Amino acid sequence: MKSSVFVRIDRYRELYDVIRQIRAKLDDAKQVLSRIKDLKSQEDSELESWEKELATVEQKLSEVSGAMTER
Repeated sequence: MKSSVFVRIDRYRELYDVIRQIRAKLDDAKQVLSRIKDLKSQEDSELESWEKELATVEQKLSEVSGAMTER
């Protein structure tokens, strides 16, 4: 035997609106997370670039320092 569930129309609309708002917030959160991931990727790339530049400067400094002590 199946039983019926009755929902008042005004409650149904309220629930529908709440669900719609939750979905909108969820979409917003996904967009924010995506933007954060993009920024982190850019940050990681920039940090890697700085590390390479520092390594290059360190190597050149060692070469200059070595050339100065050879004399």
